[in-house]
Amino acid sequence: MTATDTHRAIDAVWRIESARIIAGLARIVRDVGHAEELAQDALVAALEQWPKSGIPDNPGAWLMAAAKHRAIDLLRRNKRLERKHEELGREIEAQQEMAVPDLEAAIDDNVGDDLLRLVFISCHPVLTSEARVALTLRLLGGLTTDEIARAFLVPEATVAQRIVRAKRALAEAHVPFEVPRGDELAARLSSVLEVLYLIFNEGYTATAGDDWMRPALCEEALRLGRVVAGLTPKEPEVHGLVALMEIQASRSAARVSQSGEPILLLDQNRALWDQLLIGRGLTALERAGKLGGSRGPYALQAAIAACHARALAPEETGWPRIVELYAELAQLTPSPVVELNRAVAVAMAFGPAAGLELIDTLTSEPSLKAYHLLPSVRGDFLFKLGRFAEAQQEFARAASLTRNARERDLLLDRARASAQSSPPPAPR
Repeated sequence: MTATDTHRAIDAVWRIESARIIAGLARIVRDVGHAEELAQDALVAALEQWPKSGIPDNPGAWLMAAAKHRAIDLLRRNKRLERKHEELGREIEAQQEMAVPDLEAAIDDNVGDDLLRLVFISCHPVLTSEARVALTLRLLGGLTTDEIARAFLVPEATVAQRIVRAKRALAEAHVPFEVPRGDELAARLSSVLEVLYLIFNEGYTATAGDDWMRPALCEEALRLGRVVAGLTPKEPEVHGLVALMEIQASRSAARVSQSGEPILLLDQNRALWDQLLIGRGLTALERAGKLGGSRGPYALQAAIAACHARALAPEETGWPRIVELYAELAQLTPSPVVELNRAVAVAMAFGPAAGLELIDTLTSEPSLKAYHLLPSVRGDFLFKLGRFAEAQQEFARAASLTRNARERDLLLDRARASAQSSPPPAPR
């Protein structure tokens, strides 16, 4: 295995394991900033050692062990050791020499609870709403600042500042590492849902890298969503979000070919859609409706996903109903991205010319300037209208904007198909 292959493998392991490591360490050191630094130290050790020694049989356990050793060192040399010992309990205070197995047991206990605590800490009211989302995506999802910035359509420097300031604010406020209760839980719930939604989306369609999907992120967001639904059973939008993620996740097996190429919705083999997940999603959507939440933003998106899930074939999709749902969503949460999706539904229901008319109103939108899906969708409409040369330009531009290798290949293929469909220039 080459050094490049090893680094890619390390990156993949980090994506999967970082949240669990940071969450476990945060419960021990009681500081998310220190916890992330300790986890990053373990990552640096892996980058230094694995290219020489090879990737361990259990790389996640190796990273966890390395991080735990660093946590022990931090606790031993911390000038406020006495206070730390009081927080950790009398047993640790009585033992100047802390054994690794004891710390391992402490960290590995209730891992799911640790992750949920980490979400709520990152969404503490002491932080701005933007900082809550950015920090949780960083800590729980293991996303880079660049990936978070692309998810928000804001500059990378802005996200970096939010994360630094958020860690400082949490440390200064001495935020407890616990799941809030009562009114405080309800106050933080909306930002938690937003975070889970963005984590799921990053897993569903990765913004960068060599893979079209990052299933571990989808699974983690869905798992945490189910946990939050269990904690807040009477909150309709929690069930709406869970419904949305369940139904979207049901398509995962059909969204990627055996060689890893993306397969778009209308080209998917619907026999591969997971009917168990669809059933769970429809049940969660029904539960949201019974609680009076059928018109919340997540429930509306889940209703759109349900229209696709109920269609046995693409031509059976209720596109006029989807147009209505997107119009309602646009009224509730105005967004250029919602309008872009509405344009797709309009094109499917009433023809590509109608969709193009809508999408052309978005071309001057500043937040969509570097958003690759705008030229991608516009290229699709142009292709269907037989304007192949224009379609080629749009697909090529979309390919230049995406950071995902699989998506770039798909867009370049569509650009080539458009070029091949273009009539030859007229002779002079």
